[in-house]
Amino acid sequence: MTFTDKVVLITGASRGIGRACAIQFAEQGATVVIHYNSNRAAAQQTLDACAGEGHMLVPADMADPDGVQFLIDHTVKKLGRVDVLVNNAGIYADHDPNTVDYPTWQAHWGRTLAVNLVGAANAAYLAAHHMAEQGGGKIVNVSSRGAFRGEPTAPAYGASKAGMNSMSQSLAKAYAHKNIIVTAVAPGWVETDMAADYLGTGIAAQSPLNRVATPDEIARAVVFLASDGCEFATGAILDVNGASYLRT
Repeated sequence: MTFTDKVVLITGASRGIGRACAIQFAEQGATVVIHYNSNRAAAQQTLDACAGEGHMLVPADMADPDGVQFLIDHTVKKLGRVDVLVNNAGIYADHDPNTVDYPTWQAHWGRTLAVNLVGAANAAYLAAHHMAEQGGGKIVNVSSRGAFRGEPTAPAYGASKAGMNSMSQSLAKAYAHKNIIVTAVAPGWVETDMAADYLGTGIAAQSPLNRVATPDEIARAVVFLASDGCEFATGAILDVNGASYLRT
């Protein structure tokens, strides 16, 4: 498995799953574009951890359509192409419908969908334009177990990831004739900063492995789906949740 001469753009790559993806793609020879929103120092740490040369940092707010366009256009302008897009950027915040007021409810839904779903859709749309001109490419979307089992205290998050799954399958059909392969991974709980406040509450016991995933484990699934030979997996949603939630 190698990504030599491939340009891989990873959103939300300053830490967690995105950082692990950047490191693993770089190890396989890719030139990695590390997207971040505001934490440049953390993004620089990701860059410093990547093997090889030519990687770059690009800031953008995924909720801003112009920012997403800058991210894609800047990547192509500087590196000439984009072969793999990993839509990993996402936010999670509790907004229990039994306790929050209406303005808070609206704010969470608006921001969560804008970042997690619409931002990812915009990135996929713009990247696919360049991929089509190149003769193809791969898009891997980082979804969530919550898309299937529900998120009662964070319904906007669950809905955004369910929408991402549907988007992935729709784009897999729409772009297949252009040799653009679209897949998704659906993790459960992962050892990330976003999940840190929740990991001490018995969450590990949800999996029969009695632990949560590491970012590296999720990244391996992403790299696998983006690799040559996985084209016929287009439209697939790969569960990586340690058997904590099983579906048929």
